[in-house]
Amino acid sequence: MAGHSKWAKLKHVKGKTDAQRSKLFGKLVRIIGVELKKAKGDKSAPGVRTAIDKAREANMPSDNIERALSKSDGAELEPVTYEGYGPGGCALIIEGYTDNRNRTSQEIKHLLSLHGGSLANPGAAIWAFQKNAEGVFEPLSPIELSDEDAQKMADLSDALEEHDDVQEVYTNAA
Repeated sequence: MAGHSKWAKLKHVKGKTDAQRSKLFGKLVRIIGVELKKAKGDKSAPGVRTAIDKAREANMPSDNIERALSKSDGAELEPVTYEGYGPGGCALIIEGYTDNRNRTSQEIKHLLSLHGGSLANPGAAIWAFQKNAEGVFEPLSPIELSDEDAQKMADLSDALEEHDDVQEVYTNAA
């Protein structure tokens, strides 16, 4: 019977999971590079150690971590934070690392407009969040979205997470 190969099925599943791991490892390498830049090359700094621990939690191979520490590409990345509004008026905070602020802001703006959102000025959406001790934004007053807006928000969140420069997306949608 044609098309019923067990290996063919495994090949597709493995390809999908490998692509997801590759994207995650790329983001972790960026985080390590930025933390290394903040620490001015000190590999024993707390921020660098935390980034390495996150990489180890994600089962990143040790040789990849060592390459990230020795590589200087991450030195030109800078942290960025964008604020916006999504479908149904929910507030968004998008954090990431980029080597080109202009390119990234235009790409984020385009993704938001495709999914019924808009980019806001700095300070326009941060009022809806509170930063906790770990530096994570928590919504102060979550808002309920209709089923249609919730689906649009899920699509927007997926699209933003797929973007290479985006690390975290926070929303006050319930």
